[in-house]
Amino acid sequence: MFATIHRIFYGIAWLMAVIGGLVLTILVLMLCLSIIGREASDLLHSTWMQSTMPGLARQLLDAGVGPIFGDYELLVGGLAFAVFCFLGWCQITAGHATVDVFTSGLSDRTRRWMQVLIEALFAAALVLIAVQLYDGMNTLARRRSTTFLLQYPLWWNYALALVPAIATAAIAVYMALVRLAEAVTNRTLIATAGADH
Repeated sequence: MFATIHRIFYGIAWLMAVIGGLVLTILVLMLCLSIIGREASDLLHSTWMQSTMPGLARQLLDAGVGPIFGDYELLVGGLAFAVFCFLGWCQITAGHATVDVFTSGLSDRTRRWMQVLIEALFAAALVLIAVQLYDGMNTLARRRSTTFLLQYPLWWNYALALVPAIATAAIAVYMALVRLAEAVTNRTLIATAGADH
């Protein structure tokens, strides 16, 4: 039973991380194209281009060569989504950085109970973040706030980030329960990999 439940949570976290990676890749490509477009636009508007090839410069500018309109607004919404997608994977694989200078000399049982406390704090923080995202989304929806350039409703960014934030909070609660079961039974159910420093 536990193996099935863990496989489900692990699969959700993995899928979210893959989707977050794809979104992040698209955002990086968009940003690169926007920067190239901005530089090309500056070149096409330059005195040299306007004096040597004004027709070509005008055609390219009329064709839309320039930065991607609203790139910053798209970046903000996409990055929030990607961060929450990655957090679930980090939770379930115990991928958070740890500093074991003070805890390396403690007994396994003490370390297990410390891990319960840490996972419970992570879970509480992630649940609180999801609740606050939900409240912020509702507030912005009531105010009908929009982004400056693209003029899409600002609450869409919150709604987009809320989906992986809820999944991440659920994964964090699950991991806190797993660590509690490990501490009570004094046996390892899921290995703690961590990024030791």
